[in-house]
Amino acid sequence: MGQLLATFCKDLLLLWRDRAGLAILFLMPMALVLVISLVQNNIMAATGETALQVLFVDQDRGAIAADLRTRLEAAGGLVLIERVAGEAIDEPLARTLVGKGEYQFAILVPTGMSQAFDARLQERLDARLGGPTAARDAGRMDLEVIFDPAVQGVFRTAVTASLRAALVSLESERQLAALVTGLGASYGMAVPDATEAQQPLLAISQSLVQGGDDPLKANAVQQNVPAWALFGMFFIVVPLSSILIREREEGTLRRLLTMPISYLALLSGKTLAYVTVCLVQFALMLLVGKTLLPLLGTPSLELGGQWPAIALLALCAALAATGYGLLVGTLARSHDQASMFGAVSIVIAAALGGVMVPVYVMPQGMQLISQFSPLAWGLTGFIELFVRGGGIAAVLPNMLALLGFFCATLCGALLVFWRRSRYGG
Repeated sequence: MGQLLATFCKDLLLLWRDRAGLAILFLMPMALVLVISLVQNNIMAATGETALQVLFVDQDRGAIAADLRTRLEAAGGLVLIERVAGEAIDEPLARTLVGKGEYQFAILVPTGMSQAFDARLQERLDARLGGPTAARDAGRMDLEVIFDPAVQGVFRTAVTASLRAALVSLESERQLAALVTGLGASYGMAVPDATEAQQPLLAISQSLVQGGDDPLKANAVQQNVPAWALFGMFFIVVPLSSILIREREEGTLRRLLTMPISYLALLSGKTLAYVTVCLVQFALMLLVGKTLLPLLGTPSLELGGQWPAIALLALCAALAATGYGLLVGTLARSHDQASMFGAVSIVIAAALGGVMVPVYVMPQGMQLISQFSPLAWGLTGFIELFVRGGGIAAVLPNMLALLGFFCATLCGALLVFWRRSRYGG
């Protein structure tokens, strides 16, 4: 019993002496729970329980369009945006904003829709009540829903379902009101039957922002392969930081520095080695997406043909991941600190960066914070290449951000090493 108590007290004392490690042990899981909970707060948007932001372009300016807008807003499933930065949204601007990924959805109400709706309604009433029918020019009848190609299918379904529910309510109420108030009074009163209710007066067409016909271009493979490839690349922080700490503890680093070699040269060599590992890892992930996943029944990963842009962006991401590993390995004083802080910080950055939950369904505050995650920069770039068909120019800001992160972390690692070598600690 005495030996057990002594061992228990000894381990607690060792933990207590490592104050930084103890703080990380308690604070990092708390931070992880906080961030993941906030990030996933809006995931129920897929079932309509929270609102998705949708651009609403009313080219009709009629009663039916106004009624539709009111019903969509009252339902609470969508937040309709008609002005951006004080500017009214027209169709070209809506397509541009969705094409850039600033918004994921846009609803276009065509010109003359209200007039066309009334004409189609009168035609239906004439046929239903047995009165004389006349050919009417119904005009364009479909509402167009434009999607960002990167939007996953469940969120497309949420938008179209909300729009369809509003249309069904609007059409049913208008048909009944037309009978009651006299639009079809000359034929007597009747209630539309179930067959008519299943034939909507207004149609909904779906299209990608490029104007394509296939609304299912984006899929889980296009999102998950680059997302988790980036996660794996940044998770290299754990082995890299552990090696740096082991070299310090075993005296390897001290012996190396007695030779005519600078710490910058040592870090550069490690950077080259681990960047190579990251690139091989990324290539293997792409290979899995192209060959193995289709054999298991999923769609094949489509790379978009922008190989130079993919290679450059992967290189920038590998540099950023390696730079972060060098910084954590230089800052940490023990394996426990490095493994706990490095692993949890990458999970947090991945959650903020859209690896686990798409950024556009996060709360607004978390969307702003996500802009500071290096995984978000990388993932946004790969989605631009794999889904939106962009090139080097489109992902240049992402590459510059990742390179800036690498330079900042490398300089931070050098500064920490210089201070410790000069002042000790």
